[in-house]
Amino acid sequence: MNWEETIVHLRSLADYQDILRDSYLEEDLFENANRFELSGEFKETLLTLKKYLPLGRKLLDVGAGNGIATVAFARNGYIVAALEPDPSETVGAGAIRKLVDGLSLKEVAVVGATAEQMPFPDHSFDIVYVRQAMHHASHLKNFIKECARVLKPGGVLFTIRDHVVFDQNDKQRCLQEHPLHKYYGGENAFSDPEYRSAMKDAGLDILLNLGHFESIINYFPQSPQDIANLPSIFKEQLNSRAARKYGIIGKFGPFRYIYRKAAAIKFGGALDEKRIPGRLHSYIARKPNLSS
Repeated sequence: MNWEETIVHLRSLADYQDILRDSYLEEDLFENANRFELSGEFKETLLTLKKYLPLGRKLLDVGAGNGIATVAFARNGYIVAALEPDPSETVGAGAIRKLVDGLSLKEVAVVGATAEQMPFPDHSFDIVYVRQAMHHASHLKNFIKECARVLKPGGVLFTIRDHVVFDQNDKQRCLQEHPLHKYYGGENAFSDPEYRSAMKDAGLDILLNLGHFESIINYFPQSPQDIANLPSIFKEQLNSRAARKYGIIGKFGPFRYIYRKAAAIKFGGALDEKRIPGRLHSYIARKPNLSS
């Protein structure tokens, strides 16, 4: 199945309703857009952009999907171009046009093209925003070079929620455990050094690399409180596991402590990214000013 066929199919399966809701892929496009604009992820995205480029207004949304971010930015004062190669009215450019027309958004352009071949002149945008799309690049370095080319000097590339892997074995684990990859086969991931190298080769200065647990941008729909609770939940899980595995001795405090320490060394602690298949990172990189 292609991406559109996958989403239409999964909408009929009860086990996938939470995933579709958390991914803003339910049937009601307008509800998806409204919920995304109010999300902790988008609110933090706006704050971060204001910090690194407070006066930037012209934004390119690369791999815009069904348009949730395009709409959110347009309703928050940005002039937006949505770049999306999929023409579908479910998850692609057709869906974006439905939202734009239905909400009477004037300063939005929808362009059907890939990131590797953008139909824009050099120095066109203050911000290139890429949400969950960079890891799908058919050629990562070309993808980033095009993003850099269309940025104005001093502009920023902000990539959001990309899968990061440590090696090929970790990549296979990521793909095997991804809930949708088995349907459409379109998931991918790169290592942190690969992402960073592509940005540097494109002439960009990396300003920020947010790890999975460092920002709600990455771990949403979990909340900061959810993340704060993870160590205590993890501790109780290990205590229960020790009791099941070792019986009466597994219930003693000193033994549990040693067991938890051993498990953390081998498998990582509650906030160790190694425990998260395809953990998510976000990056901000700036295009140098011409004078520099």
